[in-house]
Amino acid sequence: MKTLKHYSAFAILLLFLSCNVSPQPINYGSDGCAFCKMTIVDKVHAAEIVTKKGKVYKFDATECMINYMKDFNTSEIELYLSNNYTEPEVLIDATEATFLISENIPSPMGAFLSAFESKVDAEKFKAEKGGELYTWEELVTKLNN
Repeated sequence: MKTLKHYSAFAILLLFLSCNVSPQPINYGSDGCAFCKMTIVDKVHAAEIVTKKGKVYKFDATECMINYMKDFNTSEIELYLSNNYTEPEVLIDATEATFLISENIPSPMGAFLSAFESKVDAEKFKAEKGGELYTWEELVTKLNN
């Protein structure tokens, strides 16, 4: 009976660990983009999707993440994450971010797209660099048209 309890506890622990839905750190210089297959090196433009089952897809740019979503069942996605432009390597909730498209801020795939956790920071960079601000929904619509 003790053996059965041990196996049950181990199975529950394994199930819990296998369904961990959380961001994973991006290994810059070695992880590849799930969409374009390029090596992820830019620490201010990378992005990541985490599914409801905990599977992680990494991207070298937010535009790659949005393009990848065209061939993906988006109902399976739990987290959309983008690097915060003002804090290299820090992933933020893309659905709450403010995005700036400015030709004066190059991004890896040429969309000139940067994500900001703070709308105030996005407006500050827009005033300095020019461009247009977008919410997540506006950005997805723009890039899918």
